[in-house]
Amino acid sequence: LSDDQLAGQRFDFMLSNPPFGVEWKKVQKQITDEHSHKGFDGRFGPGLPRVSDGSLLFLLHLVSKMRDPRDGGSRIGIILNGSPLFTGGAGSGESEIRRYLLQNDLVEAIVALPTDMFYNTGIATYVWILDTNKTQERQGKIQLIDGSGLWDPMRKAMGDKRREMGETKRQLVHQAYKQFEDADPAISRVLTKEDFMFRDVTVFKQ
Repeated sequence: LSDDQLAGQRFDFMLSNPPFGVEWKKVQKQITDEHSHKGFDGRFGPGLPRVSDGSLLFLLHLVSKMRDPRDGGSRIGIILNGSPLFTGGAGSGESEIRRYLLQNDLVEAIVALPTDMFYNTGIATYVWILDTNKTQERQGKIQLIDGSGLWDPMRKAMGDKRREMGETKRQLVHQAYKQFEDADPAISRVLTKEDFMFRDVTVFKQ
């Protein structure tokens, strides 16, 4: 995050599993300077999240390396915890980053994974799929897929990892993604990007 060693490069596909909830205080000056001095010519133009959680910084790092649709576009798959979805009210750094992603129609789908899928944490996790070149039917839309109940128990736990998503369960997620519709049973919802936008309104009582 403090030293972009792939500056100026763009990629067709990017996959990432960054650390969850990592603090970025030690590199705060470098990141803040890039945000302030480079703006949208750098990686962090849309905004900065709170120092206690750099998840959205990793996401912005990838977004900065997506190709323009005229150059073929790019796709991203990144695993994040729930914080980037819910943290920060309107006007916060997190909210401004989400607003940028929505206004530029980058988010294609978000898949909720089962808990207890990783060695060192049992928390809920999500796969974000971003695309700069959505198909026409997906433009302006975001698909939510609930795969949290699609798991198989492991024969032997490995730390906090007690569950896995086997081939059959993965195929259910893949099928829901391809069908791109409200599924029954409802593991898939298709919403417009406007459904995710909100604003804070302060009401003063006389």
